[in-house]
Amino acid sequence: MNYITKSANETIRIGVKLGSILTNSDVIALTGELSAGKTHFIKGIARALNIKDEITSPTFTIVNEYSGIIDLNHFDFYRLKNEDDLINIGFDEYIFSDKITVIEWADLIPSCLPESYIEVKINILSDGERAISIKGIGKKYEFLKRTKL
Repeated sequence: MNYITKSANETIRIGVKLGSILTNSDVIALTGELSAGKTHFIKGIARALNIKDEITSPTFTIVNEYSGIIDLNHFDFYRLKNEDDLINIGFDEYIFSDKITVIEWADLIPSCLPESYIEVKINILSDGERAISIKGIGKKYEFLKRTKL
């Protein structure tokens, strides 16, 4: 699935659409350069999950946890050096829980991703305009090929 958004609000709306089909234990790997809109996209997912807290990027804390219809783990790998940093915080316990896990900068430590996940790439086209690509990786998410958000 490919989308072009022209504002932060449109990026949030695509996040809401994806968030509305997520279930327990889903993992979303988010990539895109600085200021691409990754956190805005996650705000949309959180809105779909009825999370009332303000969504902020966990750049310095590595993970933020939110309660909603389904709880959400929001990771940011930007400042991590390697897998050992994830092992030290018990990453496996988060990713294999019944919560939804969203990972910003997932491409920095791809070896930590499970066998199946949803890949979201956000690219800056121009000031305010973004290209968003969503695809399922692995058998669990093959249904996304037939799904329209």
